[in-house]
Amino acid sequence: MTDTTILTTRRGHVLIVTINRPEARNAVNAAVHVGIGTALEEAEKDPEIRAVVITGAGDKSFCAGADLVALSRGESLQPADKAQQEWGFAGMVAHPISKPIIAAVNGFAFGGGCEIALMSDIIVAADHAQFGLPEVKVGLFAAAGGAFRLAQQLPRKLAMEYMLTGDPIPAARAAEFGLVNHVVPLAELMPTAIALAEKIAGNAPLSVQVSKRVALGIQDGRIASDAAYWEHNTIERNALMRSEDAREGPLAFAQKRKPEWKAR
Repeated sequence: MTDTTILTTRRGHVLIVTINRPEARNAVNAAVHVGIGTALEEAEKDPEIRAVVITGAGDKSFCAGADLVALSRGESLQPADKAQQEWGFAGMVAHPISKPIIAAVNGFAFGGGCEIALMSDIIVAADHAQFGLPEVKVGLFAAAGGAFRLAQQLPRKLAMEYMLTGDPIPAARAAEFGLVNHVVPLAELMPTAIALAEKIAGNAPLSVQVSKRVALGIQDGRIASDAAYWEHNTIERNALMRSEDAREGPLAFAQKRKPEWKAR
């Protein structure tokens, strides 16, 4: 790729994908969407790639989620290409592939960043990392899979507390309840994630891929059991995005002020 928004590196049978917007806390815009989605497509088609590691540039943010500043300017966070739009937010959340994906969370993973991590198969987190779905604080909701995946991957009452308050989940707390596989010092994050990817890549690749597809119910590039969730998700999102509050939240965020909610 000539665009440096997403960096891809091959290490043997492992593809490392890095969101490279540290100045924007690795927030997702249309270029990130296309870059991640394209990298996953290439990984799926290349038999030499047996595992993927996704991370963010720098040591503060894995991904801050949607680029709300760009959104407040009226920019689309999706590419114009319809096929690429079907990959879902960040080119990933509705884009399951057979190759295992390990999220190496190097800082906070909020909003869509948390949803990227939730879509990954394994999470390795730095000990200062945090996860969270703060969309309710800015007039939105976790529409990129978070509203149903957090409740699938945490005990429901705990997931509801974090989703409805928008409070962050420290890495150690997330690991306690199985959301995170390993918590390590930042210096050990990438070596740990890569070593795990290489261990997986050392197994029979077709067996690994079948195991993932059966475990997640992936058929024809879709997770069949997610279909009803996405349908409901779309209905609710379309209604919410027509509200005054959905416009007020990102605007207040961009203007660094407290939002004035109208409940309409």
